[in-house]
Amino acid sequence: MRRIFQSILTLAIAVNVAACVSPGPEAVVEGPVRLTASPIDAKFGDYWYQGLAEITSYDLEQSRYGAMHPGTAVNIFVTEDLSRSRQVKLDDQGNGDRDAVTVLKLNATRKFNTGIYPYSIMTSVFTPVNRDRDPHTLKLTASIQEWCGQTFAQLNRTADGYRARHYSYFEDEGDADEQIAETVLEDELWNIVRLNPTDLPTGAIRVMPAASYLRFSHSEWKPQSASASVGRVNGESDLMEFRLTYDGIPRELLIRYRAAFPFEIEYWEESGGRSAAGDELVTRATMKERILLDYWTRNRPGDNVLRDQLGL
Repeated sequence: MRRIFQSILTLAIAVNVAACVSPGPEAVVEGPVRLTASPIDAKFGDYWYQGLAEITSYDLEQSRYGAMHPGTAVNIFVTEDLSRSRQVKLDDQGNGDRDAVTVLKLNATRKFNTGIYPYSIMTSVFTPVNRDRDPHTLKLTASIQEWCGQTFAQLNRTADGYRARHYSYFEDEGDADEQIAETVLEDELWNIVRLNPTDLPTGAIRVMPAASYLRFSHSEWKPQSASASVGRVNGESDLMEFRLTYDGIPRELLIRYRAAFPFEIEYWEESGGRSAAGDELVTRATMKERILLDYWTRNRPGDNVLRDQLGL
């Protein structure tokens, strides 16, 4: 995996990234281009541009089929340069300066078993670091795999909202390609916490529910009205919480994070809503271990000891 090592004080750029990506869509975003250097303070750069990813494992409790199932969640945060026009990771850095936008990428995974068969869920969110210039997440992908089949969804930022494509083995969902009006994405809230929690939306807002929720509940892909708030956790001087409550659907999200930079996420909980089978949808995740690591270079058999360090 190749990623960008930036020094904010000197605005010098050096390349240190390598990852597998596939070709993306044609140009779908309009607006000014910028170089990869971002006007972020040095503390931000020292943490996020040091050539490492932040990997955090969580003890997961996930409801499915009327029961709670134990599992593991892993959140991987890393910065990289994305092609603004194609919305894929840049492979040729030398030819991509004017098309590059530095993003904070979240790869969020959840794995749990339901009886004999396993579930694997992954959501990837690409949010520009410089949100003053690029306030909207550029891309979101989400997939669910289990023994009955798999589903996949992708949202790409366009000039007036998002192009949403989703594919499913369920007949009533089928395959769809539609345009969604500009809105906050629930799945991007995690990146906003990490970039600058003072940017979190509060009050009455419109939000696209999380992709995993939409798949489990077999719900329509459309923004919902909701209310959001930020406050300090009772009895915890250094812990904040973001709470999102939907008006039209029975769903609530709670994210607890450290009040000081780099605003690590310690716990989250999703509650309310029903699956197609009628069981309540509940997710709880409690932080287990956290490391900074260039994981893309740790691919030899002996490197599996790092999984022990993460409790995986």
